[in-house]
Amino acid sequence: MFAVFKTGGKQYRVAAEDVLRVDKVDGAPGEVVEFAEVLAVGGDSVTLGTPVVAGATVAAEVLDQGRGPKVIAFKKRRRKNSRRKRGHRQEFTLLRITEILVDGKKASKTPPPRPKRVAAVTPAAEAAAAAPDAGAAEAEGAAASERGTANKTKRPASKSKKK
Repeated sequence: MFAVFKTGGKQYRVAAEDVLRVDKVDGAPGEVVEFAEVLAVGGDSVTLGTPVVAGATVAAEVLDQGRGPKVIAFKKRRRKNSRRKRGHRQEFTLLRITEILVDGKKASKTPPPRPKRVAAVTPAAEAAAAAPDAGAAEAEGAAASERGTANKTKRPASKSKKK
């Protein structure tokens, strides 16, 4: 199921669990915010609003409030000794879509629990776990060679000659 909603003068097509950056929306990290201006809802059949879909809302969890990269507006009028430099950082809100609701249903006030991420296991780590005693040095050497840092020796500093 997907939805198209409008906020900050822009339209976004989202599905559940999508993460997106929108213009600043009031809300602290961890809160759930709702967007009532839903323009279309799709799934098995698409419902288009005129201009909005009645009873449809999009609920999202606020992940972060931040500021984008600095944009510098520099204006110079040549031969006039006139320069203006001005910087700007646009504020944004990072959202994770939790629910797409239709038929006037209300969103839950707390975000759903997130599953724990499992760390990826590398082949060098598997080799070190299989042979923790003698093979550990070999596994470390293999991991270092994968990184490109194996057995690099330092050269002695060249001696400068005084004349």
